[in-house]
Amino acid sequence: MAGTTDASVTEREALDRAIADYLAHLQDIRRASTHTVVGYARDLAAAADYFAGHGIDDWRRVTAADMRELLAARHRGGARPTSLARLASAVRSFYVWRMRQGLSETNPAADVRAPKKPARLPETIDVDDLAAMLDATPADTLEVRDHAMLELFYTAGIRLAEAVGLDVTDLDLAAGEARVIGKGNRQRMVPVGSRAAAALKHWLTERPNLAGPGEAALFVSRRGTRLSRSSVAARMERWAISHGLPVHLHPHKLRHSFATHMLESSADLRAVQELLGHANIATTQIYTHLDFSHLARIYDAAHPRAHGEAEE
Repeated sequence: MAGTTDASVTEREALDRAIADYLAHLQDIRRASTHTVVGYARDLAAAADYFAGHGIDDWRRVTAADMRELLAARHRGGARPTSLARLASAVRSFYVWRMRQGLSETNPAADVRAPKKPARLPETIDVDDLAAMLDATPADTLEVRDHAMLELFYTAGIRLAEAVGLDVTDLDLAAGEARVIGKGNRQRMVPVGSRAAAALKHWLTERPNLAGPGEAALFVSRRGTRLSRSSVAARMERWAISHGLPVHLHPHKLRHSFATHMLESSADLRAVQELLGHANIATTQIYTHLDFSHLARIYDAAHPRAHGEAEE
């Protein structure tokens, strides 16, 4: 950055005057909220600081390369991707106004994008920890239900909404599969491993003790009605705590664990994506030639709880 010389002060004052005119436009003409005006003022001041420190005293001299260097410098300084995106957006909007006023011919921020926020890797649970938790013996009717839910989540990698939406008639335990309705109302078949099938059979013998007359839902509450999403999540966490799982448990973590453990065992990304029912249409189109029998063979060979002795 340049030192505090008369020249740098002049440069910064020239940049500030232009910002002040734009902020007045936002406040008086556009009637923008105080929050918006303050945010734009802060981001544009940061840009002006950088440009003045690099000898740029006129917004018309700013280039796309200057904008990229600004964002790179802020990124190196520890600014988060969301902050950088907001800064780029503020400068872009500022130049849109300047061009409409005939004050600038181009928008140097038009095609400049901030670095993307790095994708968070989904959290998974160790196979042995999961096995120890799932091998626990249910203590009562509600725990029989919870155990069946947990086994189904892990055996099939289903979403919370898909599990809650299941009806008894969606299960075909003899065939080792279940029908679920995923995002976009898309129906798919998912495999049910032997341990999950045993847990579900146990639950089906206990279910009449809770289910209300005519209730179709596979998983029901103590009131006899379809179990809610929040109840599933709460009961899942309760089971994990009471049976010694060393990490927090929620339905989506089981789904991630299913996918991760399947990929580690099979390395068949296409089959796993089909089993998960991904909503991406391009992915769906790529894998439409895979039939359920192929997916079942991949599942039987790869899933850690697809086989083995299961207690009734």
